This record gives sequence, C-alpha cells and structure tokens, in this order.
Amino acid sequence: MSYIGGRDAERPAPDRLLTDIADYVLRPGADSVEARRIARYCLMDTLGCGILALGYPACRKLLGPVVPGAEMKGGARVPGTAYELDPVMAAFNIGALVRWLDFNDTWLAAEWGHPSDNLGAILAVADYLSRQRVAAGQRALTMADVLTAMIKAHEIQGVLALNHSFNRVGLDHVLLVRVASTAVATQMLGGTREQVVNAVSNAWLDGGALRTYRHAPNTGSRKSWAAGDATSRAVRHALFALKGEMGYPSALTAKAWGFQDVLFKGQPIALERPLASYVMENVLFKISFPAEFHAQTAVEAALKLHASVAGRLDRVSKVLIETQEAGVRIIDKTGPLANPADRDHCLQYMVAVPLIFGRLTADDYEDEIARDPRIDALRAKMVVTENKTFSRDYLDPDKRAIGNAIQVEFADGTKTERIAVDYPIGHRRRRDEGIPKLIEKFEKSLATRFTPERAAGILLACAEQQRFEALSVSDFMALWVQNHA
Repeated sequence: MSYIGGRDAERPAPDRLLTDIADYVLRPGADSVEARRIARYCLMDTLGCGILALGYPACRKLLGPVVPGAEMKGGARVPGTAYELDPVMAAFNIGALVRWLDFNDTWLAAEWGHPSDNLGAILAVADYLSRQRVAAGQRALTMADVLTAMIKAHEIQGVLALNHSFNRVGLDHVLLVRVASTAVATQMLGGTREQVVNAVSNAWLDGGALRTYRHAPNTGSRKSWAAGDATSRAVRHALFALKGEMGYPSALTAKAWGFQDVLFKGQPIALERPLASYVMENVLFKISFPAEFHAQTAVEAALKLHASVAGRLDRVSKVLIETQEAGVRIIDKTGPLANPADRDHCLQYMVAVPLIFGRLTADDYEDEIARDPRIDALRAKMVVTENKTFSRDYLDPDKRAIGNAIQVEFADGTKTERIAVDYPIGHRRRRDEGIPKLIEKFEKSLATRFTPERAAGILLACAEQQRFEALSVSDFMALWVQNHA
C-alpha cells in the first residue's frame, strides 16, 4: 500500500474541529446552574474514588515521581498523599488514582469513556498555577475555575463520543481524554487561540492507544492508568504550546497522513452538536457498584435475585442475561480471568458475585474472592444475549438507558422472575435518589484515609455550591494532603 500525499507545501487553515474546540474553551464561563451543581458532585465522587484507590498496592506503586527523589517543592499536590510534583507527573498520579477502581462517572454513546479522567490534568494545572501565583503575591485560581474547566473537558470528550466510535477501529477512549485535557489545560495556563489550536493538534497527532489492555486475552492494569498517561501527555502539550511550539493545522484532515486517513478509515471527525454543558448535565455516576458501566443495571438486577438464588446455587441450570450490544461487545467474557482488571470487565463475573454473596465491592475482584469455585461454576451456566430494545434505548439521546435483564433457571424446571432494570441509580432520571447515596459514598471514602476531623473539614468545604466555588484551589488542595505518601 502506498501513500501519496499532496505536493503543495502551503500550510492550510486549521481544521474546523481544532478551531471549534479552541473557541469553546476560550469562551468565558460555563453558566448552566445544573452543570455546575453536577460538576461539584462529580469532583467529590472522583476524588473519593481516588482516595479509595490508595488502599490498593498495585495503584500506590505507580504514584510519586518516576525517578525517585524527583519531586517539586511547591508543585502540584496529589490528594491523599504527601507528593508535590511537576504538573505533568502530578496529572499522571491524579489520573491513575481517580480511574483505578472504575467507580465514578461514565459517558456512554458511540464511544465510551470517563470524562472525570480529565480531572488529572485540571487539578494538577490548577494547583501548580495557584501555588506559583500565591508565591508571587497574586490571586490563586478558585474552585469555580476548576468546575468550569471540568464542564468544558466533559463536553469536548462527551460530544466527540456521541457519533465517533474509536473502539470500532481498535483505539482506546483515552484518546478523547488527551484531546479534552489538552484544550482546557492550555486555556488554564493562559494560552491564546493559536496556542490552544497548536496544542490540540499535537494531541491528535499522538494517535491513540490500542484497546488491547481492555480486552481478553490481554486485559490488565494499564486500563487503570491509561487515563493518567493521557492527562500527563495533555499537560505536556499545553506547556509546550505556551513555549511557542508549533502546531499542525491539518492534523486530522491531511490526505494520507492525517488522523482521519491513518487511524479512522477516512471517516470525518466533527462535532455532532454545539459545545455547551450537555455532557455534564447528563453524565452517569457509578454510585452503588464498582462495575464497568454497561453492567451496572445487571448487578442491580442480580442483587434483587440474590435471596431467591443463593440457597439453590447447586441447582442452577442456566442464568439468562440480556444486555445492550455494547455490553456484549465489551464485557461478555468466558474462560479464566487472570487479575482484578480482567474481572471488573467481565459481565458474568459481575453478575455471579451479587447472586452468590449479595454484594459487589472493589475487594470482590481480588484473588481471595475470585478463588471461590462457586463463581466460575455459575459463570459457566450463563448465557448472554443482546436485547435489541436495550440497544436502541442506549443510543436514544432522550433516554441514554443502559438496560440489563436477568433470569435464573433451575434443574427442576422452575425459574425466578425476570428482573429488568433500564436506568442505573447514577442516571439523570434517578438523580433525586442517587445524589444522597453519592454523598454517603463520598463520606465513606474519606473515612478510609483521613481522621474524622480532616474528613469533616473536606465535607464542609464541599457542602454548599457558592462557598465551594469561592474557595481557592490552594486551600482546597491543602485539605487533601497527608503527611505520608
């Protein structure tokens, strides 16, 4: 196969997508009251999940500087630790922490992903900038600035996911984290329109990580630090752009050599809707279970069947699971599961545990629980099929449902009722039910790492919108510092 590019060396105008993104992040404010309210809860939930991740050695070993001792006094702080790092490395640390347990927000469309991953770059840059400014006698950024950046990063990532399925060409969704984080980080650092365009063009030129680490037979822990990698690359691109590093105006559309032709089968990449605050307003929260989101309602259904099944496990003949097309494609998995990362992306495992134990926690993916022979015995009796209605409702922009249904059959011919759940508790349609549980989840997360006094201070800081937005980033991040890493 030969590639023949154009001979004309005249540089074109920047691709429309690059300028659309730049114009959006440079536009003042993100003024939807609902988006700002949900962004505060999103930040709380995301940091709470990061604090929980500190309980896992596989996560902790990746934290801190890559080279021992290469810390940065006065740098960006990593919540729950004593680390102060340059913003590139801090973004990796925060990004890895908040994604490790796969237990906070999610966005499902043609592409999937977790817009809260962008908080790795946003918090690292905000704290670094604020500490630099305070040292120079200037005003720190406020948490209002952080919420604005979050809303915009969510929007860029989520709107690009609406009509572009990067997973179908084998690319991981953290590509969109890198693009969104690059845009907002460059703006936060004071970048001009040209500098934002330049930085974002470089983010696209990085290509995309392969999804290999998310799927059998290679599922592994990289899926838990891939977002950290994406946000650290984003901060690097932003800082380079501020130094005057050039951009590449047709990074997406260049014939033969652009992203579209090389990695997206020549398909155009464009925004399906104008950028505003749609994604933050409609984002999904993982509140009850640390499970891949396509399985959230399946776990809820399995819990409802626990009492009917747990005492008759040896008589189960079949477990029927109906899910969406995306659920079949991503998490329908048979055979041996090698590690926790493998298990938390296996629909059958995530159904088996609540059927047997009446729960699903992060610890249930660890080897000690996975060794229970009843889990694999039950998995072997599961039949996963696509429910076409679930698939349609999943893509309907007015529904964004994530339906699953479960029914258990027994050897004597009897069966349980069929339990179907269309919307998980973290869905916008269940906000009134979900937010109190999200706050409760946040409180429990803080208790695993902080003293009651420190946890109470964090809760107070986050409790009321206006007071929270007025808080300086420097003061907020100081609340999360531990005297040991």
